[in-house]
Amino acid sequence: MIYKNLKDLRKNNGLTQEQLSEKIGVSRQAIGKWEKGESIPDLYSILELSNVYSITIDTLVRYLLDDVDDKSDDDEGKYLFGTVKVGDRGQIVIPKEARNIFNINPGDYLIFLGDINKGLALAKTEIFKPITDEILKD
Repeated sequence: MIYKNLKDLRKNNGLTQEQLSEKIGVSRQAIGKWEKGESIPDLYSILELSNVYSITIDTLVRYLLDDVDDKSDDDEGKYLFGTVKVGDRGQIVIPKEARNIFNINPGDYLIFLGDINKGLALAKTEIFKPITDEILKD
């Protein structure tokens, strides 16, 4: 499935294998093997490919692009900002791009959520303010 997406995306974006290889830092031969299904890109290359084509990694590797729009409603507004390192005292630095997109400023409060099966999430407290106000009212 991914090999078909890779070839279709490259052609639809008017790129040669050589041009794409330069953009993501791999050999032209690697691109050719991926597009023939002889091998698959590593995680770093998948991340680079999703950035080049402005699609999610999930869309790139799980779906036939013929079956979904490049910018489906499910993908709209979803981002992958990369990784962060947890410091000795548990602190993390929120990537600048994420702070800009979500308007997170110094002094803002965030709610830290967790689900053992689905992972962790951060949300601005004002998103939950109407809900908490309603709970506290009752």
